[in-house]
Amino acid sequence: MKILLVFDFDNTIIDDNSDTWIVQCAPEKKLPIELQDSYEKGFWTEFMGRVFKYLGDKGVREDEMKRAMISIPFTSGMVELLNFIRKNKDKFDCIIISDSNSVFIDWVLEATNFHDVFDKVFTNPAAFDSDGHLTVENYHAHSCTRCPPNLCKNVVLVEFVGKQLQRGVNYTRVVYIGDGGNDVCPVTFLKKNDVAMPRKGYTLQKTLSRMSQNLEPMESSVVSWSSGVEIISHLQFLIKE
Repeated sequence: MKILLVFDFDNTIIDDNSDTWIVQCAPEKKLPIELQDSYEKGFWTEFMGRVFKYLGDKGVREDEMKRAMISIPFTSGMVELLNFIRKNKDKFDCIIISDSNSVFIDWVLEATNFHDVFDKVFTNPAAFDSDGHLTVENYHAHSCTRCPPNLCKNVVLVEFVGKQLQRGVNYTRVVYIGDGGNDVCPVTFLKKNDVAMPRKGYTLQKTLSRMSQNLEPMESSVVSWSSGVEIISHLQFLIKE
């Protein structure tokens, strides 16, 4: 019987947003106004497709993007947390569900040697085309009205847990570690034994505290954190139970 740990990536594992960080590769480290203004709410993945095309057209190559990506610092205590999980892989399964993309996450996990900690990564698929431009696609289509069209993290989580159950893997609880608005949907579907772990001072934590003030029901417990070391303490408590 294992505990399932679910991680967001941007502003959770890494201490920034990979999509906005890559703009450092642009000429003068900024995007033209008309490109910035082309973003439509809910269509971030399409917007990033245009950003990657712009970078490619400006001659920004894969190795330059990779150098920028692997320079993003990890969130405080996250290296310690991932090492702790690695040492206790018999007790934890660990997945990432992220609105970033497969190339960025791959680069970071490879550079930091943390690939083995994660059993699966669910994110928008990305690849370099024959022109050397990075392209990105929506992760899936779904019918959740609360989430952007490219990714409902709750749908991904429910499908993963269901598939694991068919393989005979039953989790004692789910611990969800995230920060953003797109983490609200999966967190509100967590059950009584589960734990929502929002990063202090970020959208997810603010939303959850507003929900509790409005007495909106939530089954899981909520434990906020600002360092991965605090998450280790809570996981140690859970595996002793």
